[in-house]
Amino acid sequence: MSNPVFSKKQKAPTFRGAPAIDAAGAMTYDDVIMKTLFCMGVLVAGGVIGWANPSLVLVGVVVATVLAFVSIFKKTPSPTLVLGYAAFEGLALGGVSAVFEARYEGIVIQAVLATVSVFAATLAAFKFGGFRATPAMVKMVLVAMIGYLVYSVINLLLVAFHVVNTPFGINSLKIPGTDIPIGVAVGLIVVLLAAFNLIMDFTTIEDDVTSHALQIESWRNAFGLMLTIVWLYLEILRLLALLRGDD
Repeated sequence: MSNPVFSKKQKAPTFRGAPAIDAAGAMTYDDVIMKTLFCMGVLVAGGVIGWANPSLVLVGVVVATVLAFVSIFKKTPSPTLVLGYAAFEGLALGGVSAVFEARYEGIVIQAVLATVSVFAATLAAFKFGGFRATPAMVKMVLVAMIGYLVYSVINLLLVAFHVVNTPFGINSLKIPGTDIPIGVAVGLIVVLLAAFNLIMDFTTIEDDVTSHALQIESWRNAFGLMLTIVWLYLEILRLLALLRGDD
């Protein structure tokens, strides 16, 4: 699916004729909700420390990246690794947010509210609108994400080699014939991609509950949701910065 986090699943044993809720050790929606809230709480706590100490951003990025990859490829979800990722990712996000806030006053609360709004709208579309991840949707999002990854790498190289000397690289350049930064158009597309990823995350969680995945899998689902939410927040933060320009 969208998140490689969800690729390794373990199912709980079920008993013929018994209701789904009687499946031994099966994951429930409440398990995922509580684990996700706990992880986000740890992430926010790390963010507070990172906000007060922006110099720790690099430490947070490096450690969080390592823990994320270990968690993704680990066969059995590890609560310790997931919570460790949350703490160090929070450290990185707090530092990055502090830097943006110093440049654009009020931008962090705007990004947080926008992230919550997109998450809520996507969840409502999933729950009440019947939106579900289909094979065609997954394929489309995967191709789009690969394209965005290539674009991001090229942009990073252009900035690194001083081919483009703007704060956000290509993203800061104007769309020909307009005053709109290229990054605004790209950012809107990427936010939409992140929303599609949330739909795929929700679909995976629903499938896991229906198929009686082991309760420990709720940590994998919480981790996957956290990854998407963090990505969404960072993209919205950058989009808002581009929209505010030289404020």
